[in-house]
Amino acid sequence: MTATEWITDIALVLIVFRQLREGPLDRKTFLLPLAIVAFVGYSYLDSVPTDGNDLVLIGTLTAVGAALGIAGGIYTRIRSLDGALLIKAGAVSAVLWIAGMGARMGFQTWVEHGGGADDVARFSLAHHITSQQAWVAAFVLMALTEVVTRVATIYIRSRAMAKAATRPVLGTTV
Repeated sequence: MTATEWITDIALVLIVFRQLREGPLDRKTFLLPLAIVAFVGYSYLDSVPTDGNDLVLIGTLTAVGAALGIAGGIYTRIRSLDGALLIKAGAVSAVLWIAGMGARMGFQTWVEHGGGADDVARFSLAHHITSQQAWVAAFVLMALTEVVTRVATIYIRSRAMAKAATRPVLGTTV
């Protein structure tokens, strides 16, 4: 892994660690992770191979990313205090986030430095995965989807909470 890859992965993990302490739900909550994955997508997603079972691999890991992101967004606490929304990542959210990011980092380290390249090549041949780019695309799209679905889930939940906070309570006059 390059220094840029390590820094990017660590930055994404630190985003959730930052949210372990309750803080304001603001634009930075949404824009920072999206900017990081936009950079990663631009840097590493040159193409999406479609030969053999490349799309099956890509679709499977993208679905895993979506599941991790949605679950992470659901297990992030959002509450209203004095008209402001506060966010706090729960333990489940943090574990899911780190599991997703850690799995990608672990896989890449294993392939590059742990002797896993031959195992991945044999698996790819046996399952008709045609190129290294298929693996790159699958893991990049997994990360991108995890981040986007987590952010989207938090956004949807926060908008619903903000609407609920502005509705009058039944039986009261405004």
